[in-house]
Amino acid sequence: MSTTSRKVIISCAVTGSAHVPSMSDYLPITPEDIRSQAIEAAEAGAAILHLHARDPRDGRPTPSPDVYREFVPAIAQATDAVINITTGGSTRMTLDERLAYARIARPEMCSLNMGSMNFSLHPVAAKIESWRFDWEKDYVEGMEDMIFRNTFRDIRNILAEFQEYGTRFEFECYDVGHLYNLAHFVDQGLIKGPFFIQSVFGILGGLGPDPENVALMRSTADRLFGRENYHFSILGAGRHQMSLVTMGAILGGNVRVGLEDSVYLEKGVKAKTNAEQVRKIRRILEELSFEIATPADARQMLGLKGAGKTAL
Repeated sequence: MSTTSRKVIISCAVTGSAHVPSMSDYLPITPEDIRSQAIEAAEAGAAILHLHARDPRDGRPTPSPDVYREFVPAIAQATDAVINITTGGSTRMTLDERLAYARIARPEMCSLNMGSMNFSLHPVAAKIESWRFDWEKDYVEGMEDMIFRNTFRDIRNILAEFQEYGTRFEFECYDVGHLYNLAHFVDQGLIKGPFFIQSVFGILGGLGPDPENVALMRSTADRLFGRENYHFSILGAGRHQMSLVTMGAILGGNVRVGLEDSVYLEKGVKAKTNAEQVRKIRRILEELSFEIATPADARQMLGLKGAGKTAL
């Protein structure tokens, strides 16, 4: 990424699959909630909307294309934000389930985790005194014995298939080794720049939220790829969200917020909407004299195919 560019892409991850409804009354779980919160986040300044689906009956993550169809087309019609569909789904889903809607929609962007890993929030279960739905407690506690699978073959097959659709990726890197996995596929010719690295901090099983790790991921990516060949972005989990993404922007990167990554707006205060987090980071960035990227800017920066070339 050119060091002369000060436009910062704000991504918003609207609901995800890790948090459960008992963690926040404001977590969007119905198609209507996801749709309205995504549109509001785009209006607040999010250029990219990262989307998962949930079963509207009880909020559990679902790969169902029918559920996605209840909110994704409406979001695409109401806003020009880049639609980014997860290929991560949840650790409970098969690879084919995780890819089901993305294969149909052929969006401008998909997320792609760059390796298999332990991924867990299970210590949080001890802090929850009551559960809204029967499935939640076992789901959160069960993360202790789950592995998020993305083998080299899985990644290679996804890259090869989605290359045919013209879909580009948000490459989610939870550790330094994931950057080297990414470099492997660049060397194989399956990934061409400019590519979008989403570096993730604060997930148990991945790299910790130490500020030094942000600089480590940035310098490692520079060494592997050359700064001019990629766009860097920061995801800080939980209470580390705002401080780490602000640091990332200062280091020349982009930012991701949203209720998938943190259910809080500030210490002890739950975010009522995704847009609250978007507005907060936008204010911080603008006070630091950064310009906020529009969806058109994001499409140009990331070499996206355009909303008109999808099947949303």
